[in-house]
Amino acid sequence: MQARRIKYDVIGLAEPRRRHRFNAVYDTGEELFLGTCDSRGVGGVGVLVNTSLSMNIDSFEQLTTRIGRLRLRRCGSTPALTIFVVYAPTSNYDEEEVEAFYMDLERFYREDHTFSIGDFNAKMGPRRTFEERHNGAHELEWNEQGERLSEFIMTTKILHDNLQFQNPHPQRWTW
Repeated sequence: MQARRIKYDVIGLAEPRRRHRFNAVYDTGEELFLGTCDSRGVGGVGVLVNTSLSMNIDSFEQLTTRIGRLRLRRCGSTPALTIFVVYAPTSNYDEEEVEAFYMDLERFYREDHTFSIGDFNAKMGPRRTFEERHNGAHELEWNEQGERLSEFIMTTKILHDNLQFQNPHPQRWTW
């Protein structure tokens, strides 16, 4: 399993394309949750939880085919935590589907906000205004998904951390 090569607590999985829900507990104590895709075979999200946190799992729910929610119970000094796992539509999708995704995400976030991880299929270019202070200085261009993600970040006032680090060009996978 590739995950054993890295140090992690929770890994968000995008687009496993499963027709049926799947949950497994491995001999190592790691726990895997996979949600389902839509009727076109698109989407689905899941999480892999490391042994160190698996005892704190309260629940994993697939809220839509593109949004999942992992809830972890409070344990000692570690507070209760909610993590949203997402797989946003690519720029090939209709604007209505992209907008519906962000409306769902915003609604779920307002109900129970903490962390969102996943594949937003977004390119967020350099800062254009002061309000876009969540943007890093390393991306060169924007796409429509980047515009929408930027709106979501400014509306919900969440912290966006991935753009603060420069990745080599071959490691940038969004189109």
